[in-house]
Amino acid sequence: QVQLVESGGGLVQAGDSLRLSCAASGRTFSNSAMGWFRQAPGKEREFVASVSGNSYNTVYADSVKGRFTISRDNAKNTVNLQMSSLKPEDTAVYYCAAVFTRSPFSLPRPSEYNFWGQGTQVTVTS
Repeated sequence: QVQLVESGGGLVQAGDSLRLSCAASGRTFSNSAMGWFRQAPGKEREFVASVSGNSYNTVYADSVKGRFTISRDNAKNTVNLQMSSLKPEDTAVYYCAAVFTRSPFSLPRPSEYNFWGQGTQVTVTS
């Protein structure tokens, strides 16, 4: 199994930057695609970004494209989300997620992620 623990959330002003980290433990981290999701109050959980096992492929939600960057360090079993130009609309609980893949290039559908962290709160004020 995989255990995921997020950190780095906090309270920031619009336009600021914030870096979220996710520490993973368990088996075969490099064979898992990793993703970030978020859920704002009263809204459904939404996909934010994902990265393939070998870091070759990434995908971003349109709402964060150009502002957020996902990365991973397989030697340290970590995945990060660098968030820039933050907006109040980015306020949410951010979750790290993982799913094992057959290929290190794979980017699974958001619905396929089956390991989840506990979440970290990001609040952006105007």
